[in-house]
Amino acid sequence: METPQVAPRLTLHEGMPMRLNRDIATIAALQVVCFSVLTHYEPQFFLLHLYQTIIYMAILILLFYMEDRWAYMIGMLAPVAWLGMVFATGLLGGAARQVLRLTNGEAVSNDVSFIAAISAALAVLMIIFCARHWKREYAGTGKTATTFAVSVGIVAVYYGILAIWFWNLIPTQIANG
Repeated sequence: METPQVAPRLTLHEGMPMRLNRDIATIAALQVVCFSVLTHYEPQFFLLHLYQTIIYMAILILLFYMEDRWAYMIGMLAPVAWLGMVFATGLLGGAARQVLRLTNGEAVSNDVSFIAAISAALAVLMIIFCARHWKREYAGTGKTATTFAVSVGIVAVYYGILAIWFWNLIPTQIANG
C-alpha cells in the first residue's frame, strides 16, 4: 500500500503575481529618477547622485529575485539613514521651505531643494510601505533580529562610504567653484 503523496508546501510568494511589491518597486524606481534628475541640476555631484541610486536599485533587484525580507528591511533602514543625512546637511530644511513656498502659491526658487522634498516624501512612503509588508509577511517568524542586524551593517557601510565621499568632495567643489 502506497502512502499518499503530499503536495509540496507553497511559500508565501509562490503562485502569487508580482503585484505584491508593486508599491515598493514604484517608490524605489521614483527615488532612482529623483537622484538621476539631480545629476542634471548638480553635474558637479554626478557620481555622488549616481551612487545614491545604488541602494534603491538593489532594493528593486532584491524584489525581482523574491528576496523580499531583505528588500523590506533595507527599504526601511536606507531611507531613515538618508533622511538623517539630509537633515544633518540642512537640505531637509531647504526642502521644507520649497514646499511652504508652493503652499503659499509662490514659485519654487531652488530646484534641488524641491527635488529633495519629493525624495523625502518618497522616503517616508518607502518606510511605511516596507514596514507594512514586513509586518504582514515576516513579523513573528523569528527572522527580524538577524535581518535587521545584517541590513543595518549593509546600510551603515553604504552610507558611511557616501558620507566620507561627500565630505571629501566638498573642498574639491569649493576650490573649483
